[in-house]
Amino acid sequence: MTDRQPGSGLVSIPALMARNAKMLSRRPAYREKEFGIWQAWTWAEAYAETRALAMGFLALGLKRGDFIAVVGRNRPSLYWSIVAAQMCGAVPVPLYQDAVADEAEYVLEHCGARLVVCGDQEQVDKVIEVQERIKSIDQVVYVDKRGMRKYDHSRMNALADVLSEGRAAHHRFEAELDQRIAALTYDDPCVMLYTSGTTGKPKGVVLSNRNIIETSRNSCEFDHLGPSEEILAYLPMAWVGDFIFSMGQAMWAGFCVNCPESPATMMNDLREIGPTYFFAPPRVFESQLTNVMIRMEDAAPLKRWLFRIFMDHARKVGSAILDGRPVPTLDRLKYLLGDLVIYGPLKNTLGFSRIRVGYTAGEAIGPEIFDFYRSLGINLKQLYGQTEASVFITQQPDGQVRSDTVGVPSPGVEVKIAETGEVFYRSPGTFLEYYRNPESTASVKDPDGWVATGDAGFFEQETGHLRIIDRAKDVGKMADGQLFAPKYVENKLKFYPSILEAVVFGAGLERCCAFINIDLTAVGNWAERNNIAYSSYQELAGHPLVYDMIRGHVEEVNRSLAADSTLAGCQIHRFLILHKELDADDGELTRTRKVRRNIIAEKYRDLITALYDGSTSISTQTEVTYEDGRKGLLRATLQIADAATVPMPERRAAA
Repeated sequence: MTDRQPGSGLVSIPALMARNAKMLSRRPAYREKEFGIWQAWTWAEAYAETRALAMGFLALGLKRGDFIAVVGRNRPSLYWSIVAAQMCGAVPVPLYQDAVADEAEYVLEHCGARLVVCGDQEQVDKVIEVQERIKSIDQVVYVDKRGMRKYDHSRMNALADVLSEGRAAHHRFEAELDQRIAALTYDDPCVMLYTSGTTGKPKGVVLSNRNIIETSRNSCEFDHLGPSEEILAYLPMAWVGDFIFSMGQAMWAGFCVNCPESPATMMNDLREIGPTYFFAPPRVFESQLTNVMIRMEDAAPLKRWLFRIFMDHARKVGSAILDGRPVPTLDRLKYLLGDLVIYGPLKNTLGFSRIRVGYTAGEAIGPEIFDFYRSLGINLKQLYGQTEASVFITQQPDGQVRSDTVGVPSPGVEVKIAETGEVFYRSPGTFLEYYRNPESTASVKDPDGWVATGDAGFFEQETGHLRIIDRAKDVGKMADGQLFAPKYVENKLKFYPSILEAVVFGAGLERCCAFINIDLTAVGNWAERNNIAYSSYQELAGHPLVYDMIRGHVEEVNRSLAADSTLAGCQIHRFLILHKELDADDGELTRTRKVRRNIIAEKYRDLITALYDGSTSISTQTEVTYEDGRKGLLRATLQIADAATVPMPERRAAA
């Protein structure tokens, strides 16, 4: 699998799939679990299905340059729809499956989608809701037939029927399809992916075949990925992380993409597959760690004692052993014993027994969380990237992995730091443009190809590794001139299983304060063990004992921050526990669960004011969105708590 581009002729994803169908014809390409049973397709079978689907799209009148929206959970047929669209010369546009109708309408209208491929009835209903306002949509194709029998099928088809039509009409469309595939070039659009819209409307990022293939080749060679890898495709198909791992790298390396049955069964499916290559944003690792800690709290005293003893030892030597650094023989023997009784069974429970390479990205991960997984012997690394870069900007080489850096520039990538501290890059993965938005394109990508990331960082002189401080627009100064980096503090708070989300305030102010979201699963389990009765999230979040527990976590973080002279000013003086979880449906988070600070600051202005004016409680009401899309008002009286801080050495000296 060492073909080079573009001289090899492999200038598109369809060309890579055709190569795999020839060279890896009998190797598994896709698996999907349905009704509790894993089904598998070889590369030859997957290629045949994809070609038939492409000819079915031609029968529906798909033209070169058309846009096809794809929305649903991860499943082979939707990945094949993406490649089939590319075969036809069309541009696939994956959507977030949990997006509400208004969000889907914006993307569908903005790209002018002519055809929408939906996973099930829920997604079809969203399209029907907005179809009258979006005149470009000609056809809707759905995968799951359940609940679809009584719908108007004049402009709607089952994917199975489109496949059948493609097979039946192959004599009519075979030559046309081959001609369209042959006409694809290295610089043609490969996919359009929308940004998360942290600060405004999402932007359509157009990525070319060159962007995806060059990036996939370079990153596969960096980590020696080949056809024997197994991955689990469970992240949103609209996210660039899933596209590069489940599409770009899978096509380049020829490894197998496994699709779980549902989000609810993902952890069981993960254990059954035992991936060798795994990617997840920090929230996935945070959630898994929370579940581990909950289970240990419920374990027998002996098991809790063994867990504490061996995890303390793992934190001491685990990462050193993983990186091949010298470790005393007795410590190695104790670690081997720990692997037998604690680490090995725990990795098996998590589904991580076979992981050779793991990555986390999307936002910063808490150092304690990162170190926890590496101490178990899991080769978890960080990468730094963004949609506009086809993911990869920096990566951590084996043996050079640390929790406080994001590694060195990825192969083929140049990185520089502007005088303002903002990180810039250029690479073969640099996007073509923001669709229908030349002003934004020009504002982030200069004529020489350098792209502004919007993140603040610096290179360590000793190691050459990049350190990201925070979003450039979020990093600021407090009233006394000390550095304010909210994400760093928030990640420290989220290490605790009881804390699901945190939002820290303090830019331009004399002190830092915070909103806290409790994790209902973790805190609910704790409440049950302590005989604390509650009837709702709101009641539990306001319980005095919950406040005492969270205060303890906040004060522990403050002690940790006080030891860092650069960030000691970010200690949290006051906090409150929000009466509801921050939610993407309410606009408070993006679909990739990034905090939308400007919206939160506006929506909860009264709560922020109360944190800083000395109030001990505040009554508020908040608009919320229910699962069926209805709006309602949630009323609550929130308590505001003080947290002890540690005086900084400079201030003690001044005193």
